[in-house]
Amino acid sequence: MKFVDEAYIDIAAGDGGNGCVSFRHEKYKEFGGPDGGDGGRGGHVFAVADVNLNTLVDYRYARRYEAKRGEHGKGSDMFGAAGDDITLHMPVGTIISDAETGEVLFELLTPGEVVTIAKGGDGGYGNLRFKSAINRAPRQKTPGWPGERRSLKLELKVLADVGLLGMPNAGKSTFISAVSNARPKIADYPFTTLHPNLGVVRVGPEQSFVVADIPGLIEGASEGAGLGHQFLRHLQRTRLLLHVVDLAPFDDSVDPVAQAKAIVGELKKYDAELYGKPRWLVLNKLDMVPVEERAARVKDFVKRFKWKGPVFEISALTREGCEPLIRQIYQHVQAQQKLEQGVKEVDPRFADVEDAGVDLSDPRFAPRDPE
Repeated sequence: MKFVDEAYIDIAAGDGGNGCVSFRHEKYKEFGGPDGGDGGRGGHVFAVADVNLNTLVDYRYARRYEAKRGEHGKGSDMFGAAGDDITLHMPVGTIISDAETGEVLFELLTPGEVVTIAKGGDGGYGNLRFKSAINRAPRQKTPGWPGERRSLKLELKVLADVGLLGMPNAGKSTFISAVSNARPKIADYPFTTLHPNLGVVRVGPEQSFVVADIPGLIEGASEGAGLGHQFLRHLQRTRLLLHVVDLAPFDDSVDPVAQAKAIVGELKKYDAELYGKPRWLVLNKLDMVPVEERAARVKDFVKRFKWKGPVFEISALTREGCEPLIRQIYQHVQAQQKLEQGVKEVDPRFADVEDAGVDLSDPRFAPRDPE
């Protein structure tokens, strides 16, 4: 199935039903009074985050979605039925924005999250609503309110903990297939990866994280060259970037340091916030470097690249060095999650009272020195 991460749709909530003007007509009821009911509410349009979807391809071809209008009110105190709502299923990570103004309206970040993207119009009042002591036979009614109509832009940013960054043929797809359940296409020519791939990396029982592989970047990607610029948005929600570098290119004239600097430059041009994310250097394809030359080549690369951060030496093909790397990644992801959620370490003696909602900052709960 083709990967689609952007689509435009038009939605229309249902109009409200009109109120009714009616009077009670029964034998022996000479002054029956008004009995016109209200109109029904128009149908709403909802969007739900569905974990079973990973693209917006359904909205590429079907672009118009309309909810049913409410029924009109009727006599005999009968109110109109509400119009049927419609629910649009979208992948987790979808951004819903106004197509005309660009304003972001909603972000579906939690599986099962439901938002109302267009409200149905309220039903009009029947003449029963206007009955009063001085107006015994009202002939007023109101029409139903129109439902909301919107033109929306849907943009998908995949939710992954770790993003892979690098030139084409740096070994990103081989790495994600070696450490996760993802099975991307792997070949010995550039731009094998044409769309993002997600893989779940299992570190241990109930210990895992999600890694995203995007098409390789080339110089000028921020201006539209190559394919990767179309998918850089998918790295914006990651907690860590892995800069994968081919340490043993087939062409001897290719300088890995120059390629790595070009990638960093494109990242900075595209988005300063993305550039500022934690980034680790992963030197790949060590299996193609003679054992006696590895240390010198790695040292030379780090020195010329002027890299001060973490460095990992791996071979995605043979899985050499992959296990320590994924364990370090898991620890980093867990630390970031705790930081984002504001989780602090709790003294085990007070775990139960904190679960009960007790404020542990109260001086009464301060640990005391043993007498």
